[in-house]
Amino acid sequence: MNQIPFYVPLLQATGGGGQLATTFITFGLVFLIFYFLIIRPQNKKQKEARQMLANLKKGDRVVTIGGIRGTIQSVKDDAVVIKVDDNTKIEFNKTAVAAVLSPAKPDKQEGDKLEADSSEKKE
Repeated sequence: MNQIPFYVPLLQATGGGGQLATTFITFGLVFLIFYFLIIRPQNKKQKEARQMLANLKKGDRVVTIGGIRGTIQSVKDDAVVIKVDDNTKIEFNKTAVAAVLSPAKPDKQEGDKLEADSSEKKE
């Protein structure tokens, strides 16, 4: 009976070191490509989403992941109350907010305060 020898090129005494180095270099290059094309952009998007959720405030016009559009009436620790219609308010988790369509406009009092501060600096 003829037996086929078990062949493992990485354990072979001659030439195995070169193949091993080539394999590690190839895996390293594949990892770098995945990092710069997939992992890094995904981390950047997650950071922007966390920052957007942390900066939600009353008066922001938002859209939820379900497509509901409305204006934020109040912000709680982990929830927001969105006014959808004149008499309709819905409470959502903050994570259900997909995007801010338009940020809240600053109050007239805040705008006057900013103008007063800038005029004091000019003098």
